[in-house]
Amino acid sequence: MAIDARVSKKAAAMTLIAAAAVSLTSIPAAAHDSTARQPATAGAGVRAAAAPGVPRLPDGLSALSWMVADADTGSVLAAKNPHRKLPPASTLKTLFAVTVLPKFSAGTVRRVSSADLAGMGTGSSVVGVREGRRYTVADLWRGVFLRSGNDAVHVLAAMNGGWRNTAEEMQETARKLGARDTTVKSPDGYDAPGQVSSAYDLTVFARAGLVNDDFARYCATPRAAFPGSGGTTMIENTNRMLVGSHGLSRYAGIIGVKNGYTSKAGNTLIAAARRNGRTLLVTVLNPQSNASNAVYKEAGSLLDWGFDTAGKAQPVGTLHALRTILDGSALRPVAAQAGAAEARGGSPRRSALVLGAGGAGVAAMGLGALFGHRRQARGRGGRGRRDGPEGGTA
Repeated sequence: MAIDARVSKKAAAMTLIAAAAVSLTSIPAAAHDSTARQPATAGAGVRAAAAPGVPRLPDGLSALSWMVADADTGSVLAAKNPHRKLPPASTLKTLFAVTVLPKFSAGTVRRVSSADLAGMGTGSSVVGVREGRRYTVADLWRGVFLRSGNDAVHVLAAMNGGWRNTAEEMQETARKLGARDTTVKSPDGYDAPGQVSSAYDLTVFARAGLVNDDFARYCATPRAAFPGSGGTTMIENTNRMLVGSHGLSRYAGIIGVKNGYTSKAGNTLIAAARRNGRTLLVTVLNPQSNASNAVYKEAGSLLDWGFDTAGKAQPVGTLHALRTILDGSALRPVAAQAGAAEARGGSPRRSALVLGAGGAGVAAMGLGALFGHRRQARGRGGRGRRDGPEGGTA
């Protein structure tokens, strides 16, 4: 059954602008005069500003790679091996969503075929998509973001022209976002030879995605209804930091984004939180600690550190800020505003992250310059691992 891919113009434009305007600068090999290295006790490969009043980095950081960035200004506050290429697991679904989410309206209905679900990796995490059933695009995205459902990813990829086409589009999106550490082989993040990303690139993908209200809403949703065999069933987000489960409390101000796990990638996580009008992004890849919930605890401690450095730390690198979004038919600069739910530590209904509230940025390019989204009919096409030790999936 061919699908008319009705594009949500506003969502598509917002993602296009994100791709056009996020100009990336790698963390420099040598510190600027005003930025000194953290003492050696912080660990090899670690860069963070040392200045009066700046707290030391948290103890117990065991991840192979991590990054702390201010999402509004684009400042990188601290990082360890941010460009180290590592398997991303389901955090790669952020790039999948940035690429595909704007193409299909939430109410579009897909009747799932056997071809849609073909090729699912052994042990894939699933939300429970069934052949022959009808699902809205919104259902499928909730399956992607909450349950990390590779079955939902496969159906959306089929709507997008197939598995290979979607991987190629994701690779092109990464390139146009300046994310040069990423190689896409499997759009769902399932382990595949040669598939890698980095803490830097994954931070870029999450930041670009959060400009889109739909992306922000899905990744901030703790629980939702999903079509089941006997009606609807409730599904819960596997992100323990967002939900507050398995011995963890919900992180104050959390607004998403995505967790993951495979045996090769270990536990991976991109987390965004907002406090006192400031939005931070932390990406943590493959903690080596055997502690329970290590990926969440390390991300939480880095977020705490980042919020504690407000107005004190000098950046060690930058993700140039996005300065404009689409409001109706006009491009205008905006300021980020926290909703009432966010002020109480909850999840905002709309995107709590509107980039460009105060950093150095670049003007948005023309909307057709990068992706050239268009209305198109898509045919069927184109099914990576069940819950990991820290609730991550791929």
